[in-house]
Amino acid sequence: MRLDDDTLRWPFFDDGHRRFASDLGPWADFALHSLPHKNVDAACRALVKALGEAGLLKAVVPAEHGGMRPKLDVRTICLTREILAFHNGLADFAFAMQGLGSASISLYGSAELKARYLPPVRDGRAIAAFALSEPEAGSDVAAMATTAKPDGPSHVRIDGTKTWISNGGIADHYVLFVRSGEGPGAKGLSAFMVDADTPGLQVTERIEVIAPHPLATLCFDGMRVPLANRLGGPGDGFKVAMGTLDVFRSTVGAAALGFARRALHEMIERAATRKLFGAPLAELQMTQATIADSASEVDASALLVYRAAWTKDQGAARVTREAAMAKMVATESAQRVIDRAVQLHGGLGVTKGVKVEELYREFGHCASMKAQPKCRRS
Repeated sequence: MRLDDDTLRWPFFDDGHRRFASDLGPWADFALHSLPHKNVDAACRALVKALGEAGLLKAVVPAEHGGMRPKLDVRTICLTREILAFHNGLADFAFAMQGLGSASISLYGSAELKARYLPPVRDGRAIAAFALSEPEAGSDVAAMATTAKPDGPSHVRIDGTKTWISNGGIADHYVLFVRSGEGPGAKGLSAFMVDADTPGLQVTERIEVIAPHPLATLCFDGMRVPLANRLGGPGDGFKVAMGTLDVFRSTVGAAALGFARRALHEMIERAATRKLFGAPLAELQMTQATIADSASEVDASALLVYRAAWTKDQGAARVTREAAMAKMVATESAQRVIDRAVQLHGGLGVTKGVKVEELYREFGHCASMKAQPKCRRS
């Protein structure tokens, strides 16, 4: 039940999307299995390099800087995430973080910042990251405590801590959100580009989770950053964060859709080959109902995900409602579909090395971190 021609014939897509998806599936089949997997840092670096060499990271950069389309095309990003997640969860992670860690630059960066940071991301020569969450400010962005204070006429001094930062420890640069004090709550935030080797930036902890991903805690102690590295204007940090997440929220649903499609694929394979009471498991009515429920949830998720992506690509200023619905339904459906696949595999479903066990851990990690930041404007 991988992404098929029937889905690609939906009116959400143009011929360019269909060609792109048709080419990406075979590439993923061939290329992803030969890359390193045991060391998560080495695996992510190899994945980013491979994605860049294959031209797939052009999907997260506008054409002005060598990207695929004049502006970020959410449908292309969703298709990529769905197909990569079907094959390999870490490949989806590597692709998604290159996008999330550079979209703020594409949307709000100066011409100089775009020229400096986007081409290396596009080519897979630089690893990007998005540093928003803090120990006491995850979903509650308005509670952010990391500060940026004036330090001379052309710099700010940044002090504080960020945690649960994806690509933390291996990134070449971070989009960093700080409290700059222009107003109360969300009105007093700013965003800056920060290179990983900036004095005063330290990786103080690498965080281990059930499905290995590069995650870290970052500390900033008197880190000086040029004002020229600011994305948007003073106090625009909330706008930068929400504008970036408005592009990527529906793509979280696309990744969940890819996981669910793979679980459904494994479920169907298992039902066709496993014999029970002298007949294939697929002949049992309960099995047929399980597969039917899962297939229906996969299609419902796909419709919501690609509606949200299409709406954004048509020029809608905000798709918060559509994207949030797509993300909610797709992630919750994927959790159910993966759980059914594990149950249908029996003891094999929790055996290390079996795909559905990997999906269960991988998506459990993703689901625990799927909440996107939100706050009340104050």
